Amino acid sequence: MLYIIGLGLGDEKDITLKGLEAIKKCDKVYMEAYTSLLSFGLSSNGLSNLENLYGKPIILADREMVEEKAHDFLSQAQLSHVAFLVVGDPFGATTHTDLVVRAKEMGIEVKIVHNASVMNAIGICGLQLYRYGETVSIPFFTETWRPDSFYEKIQQNRNLGLHTLCLLDIRVKEPTLESLCRGKKAYEPPRYMTINTAIEQLLEIAQAREDSTYTEDTECVGLARIGSEDQMVVAGTMKQLQLIDFGAPLHCLVITGKTHPLEEEMLNFYRCRT
Repeated sequence: MLYIIGLGLGDEKDITLKGLEAIKKCDKVYMEAYTSLLSFGLSSNGLSNLENLYGKPIILADREMVEEKAHDFLSQAQLSHVAFLVVGDPFGATTHTDLVVRAKEMGIEVKIVHNASVMNAIGICGLQLYRYGETVSIPFFTETWRPDSFYEKIQQNRNLGLHTLCLLDIRVKEPTLESLCRGKKAYEPPRYMTINTAIEQLLEIAQAREDSTYTEDTECVGLARIGSEDQMVVAGTMKQLQLIDFGAPLHCLVITGKTHPLEEEMLNFYRCRT
């Protein structure tokens, strides 16, 4: 049996009772550690807090393990109960859907335990969930790679008056270019995109395209550490949000579409006063 269990967004207490009961049944517990992180994910005692609550050791599963060596722990699930823990909800990333497909192909029974994710917790900013268009991901630019394929999606959403949730890049255990060339494993330090960097890149793309889908005066909402005790929500123009220190990761950004009166009332509580 393979249990894929959502942990929510805040801390170890966000797990559901159903999820906790499932973990206690399992012989092995893995935790996916590259598509997101809990609010304590950068602290030294974060993992031990989870282990103390569950009463079991946790094996961190990085990208390489999940995408290239999943057969190893899926084989264990053919013979015993295995838990695979996911920050947010199990279906918040395509990687996890692929894991379900592979498990079912191996004849493994899969049980899913859902939880809160950024896709619904984003409602805290006051913009109605049914008024969002397609979600986009903003990757880090490099010297030689400056992708902008998400621009058309933002443009389509804006043309329809819909809001756009921008998920910002997370780079954990990414191989260095040198290591790829030499065939030896070496990894870049972890990087988490900030709202400031995302806006800088978005404005660079708009300027290069000479298009006014959005400008530095477009209203957005910046959110940091959603679901945690110190979550931060600020509404303002791109220009205003660029000047704000949102603190520790994870960050995300909403580019607003056409707002309704009730949405405006909620945004007023979060508006930047500078």
